[in-house]
Amino acid sequence: QLRLVESGGDLVQPGGSLRLSCTVSHDVRDRFAIGWFRQAPGKERERLSCIGTTGSTWASDSVKGRFTISRGDAGNMVYLQMNDLKPEDTAVYYCAARSFVADCSSTPDSAYMYWGQGTQVTVSS
Repeated sequence: QLRLVESGGDLVQPGGSLRLSCTVSHDVRDRFAIGWFRQAPGKERERLSCIGTTGSTWASDSVKGRFTISRGDAGNMVYLQMNDLKPEDTAVYYCAARSFVADCSSTPDSAYMYWGQGTQVTVSS
């Protein structure tokens, strides 16, 4: 059983930055793809970015150029660096894991097997 815990959510002003962390119970570098998702009130969950077992990454058009996903050296950490935040980025952010996916660009939400509880990001002046 894999456990994921998100952290780093906060209240930030428009134009600001945050780094979200996803702490995984095991070293998952070679076995699990990790994705970041968000869900705003009244909206469907949105897939934002992911990193596969080979280190290949994907980002949605809505965040490309502003959000960057990366793995930590320890192998059980994945980060989402978020820059130039906008009010429409306000949501609960989740990380999730899917086993043995090298290229996660087309991996849908439903394929992710393990999910964290989420961390709140609020962008407001």
